Amino acid sequence: MKNILTKIRKGYGKKLVSIHMWNAWLVLFLALSGLMLVGGFWREILGEGRVWLKWGHIVFGLALLIPVVYYLLLAAKHWKRLKGKTGQKANVIFVLTLLTGWLVSGVVLWQFRLAGPRAANSALFIHDLLTWIGLPVIIYHSVTRVKWLKEPKKRSIVAETLPVESNTEPTVRPRPAASSEAQPMYTRRGFIKVAVGAGLAVTLGPTFVRWIGKSLQLPGTADYAASNANALIPDPVPLAESAPPIGGGAEGSFRVYTVTDIPAFDNSNWSFTIDGLVDKKFTWNWEEFVKLQREVQVSDFHCVTGWSVYKNTWEGLPLYKLLDMAGVQDEAVTVKLYSGDGVYTDSLTLAQARMEDIMVAVMHDGKPIPNQLGGPVRLVTPQMYAYKSVKWLNRIELIAGDHVGYWEQRGYDIDAWLPNAKRV
Repeated sequence: MKNILTKIRKGYGKKLVSIHMWNAWLVLFLALSGLMLVGGFWREILGEGRVWLKWGHIVFGLALLIPVVYYLLLAAKHWKRLKGKTGQKANVIFVLTLLTGWLVSGVVLWQFRLAGPRAANSALFIHDLLTWIGLPVIIYHSVTRVKWLKEPKKRSIVAETLPVESNTEPTVRPRPAASSEAQPMYTRRGFIKVAVGAGLAVTLGPTFVRWIGKSLQLPGTADYAASNANALIPDPVPLAESAPPIGGGAEGSFRVYTVTDIPAFDNSNWSFTIDGLVDKKFTWNWEEFVKLQREVQVSDFHCVTGWSVYKNTWEGLPLYKLLDMAGVQDEAVTVKLYSGDGVYTDSLTLAQARMEDIMVAVMHDGKPIPNQLGGPVRLVTPQMYAYKSVKWLNRIELIAGDHVGYWEQRGYDIDAWLPNAKRV
């Protein structure tokens, strides 16, 4: 084993440079692909390509293990060379912590079905936190180490005192410093470091503060209910179990993902329809819909991307009761669900639609569901991932064939069952 390590460590300086280079390329790809995966703009542009990009992100993320392990084989020799260099040691520890954290949290997110929603939720927070911390440092590190900043004839300016006539003060004029001259007034590299650091702080700092506030649910978190753009009258009157919510209030924060701009509704442009292969078609306006008998349930909400919101108190109409009102014909096999955004659709089998906890919800924790969270009416599917929980739901159609929903067309699982779900 000792001989093997000796061979591996031979010429370790060049190997460290190679590790540094490949690690940089991997992190660059992961940074860009990660931003594209979470960005609403790219979700629609990429379409089915988003699934392939996700797998590329996973594969390249796992590939980070290679430079980490390779470095650890060289670490003993490298660490000896860093004796007395506290700053460089701290940098190595920081990078290893960053890469290891990304790897571990990424694997948990990748295997979220095995890890479970709570572990995946924590892993997502850690993954995001490391990204917010790591990317600015990497950008700063990369920009301030380019060769242009290291050219000695260009990088510094020192003070030069010029001869002047008597009875006047000497004039100080900057001149280029030779590489042998010490203590320059300032260096190009130093200036760029300060400029890049300040730029990153100004541009990313406020966004990071808002993100950490939302993630930790600190005071000042955006109140979706207060900024609800829907203008439907009257507000539904909550049942006793909703106000105060019997679930005790939702735990966690919703992340708003959409494939279109967020729509808003009022009494003039909102209606709810059940049609297709039914005995009796229904179309309700808002005033009629809020008079229908509602029920209350407490359930958790899980997004396929890894985050969850627990103990939600939903109030609405069980889907199976709406189907019973309309009367499902024998030819019907699929319940097709339409979003009021005009683009998004999904579906459930009849057996799934008759699960007791599938709800057409109008209230969340005792308040009308705001438009940012899919209100005034959205589907709730506690046994499935949230891409089945159609937002801005305004039509249910019973059809004879199958229907492949928006994200299922782009590679997502057609049933979206959670781990340990009560499948039908």
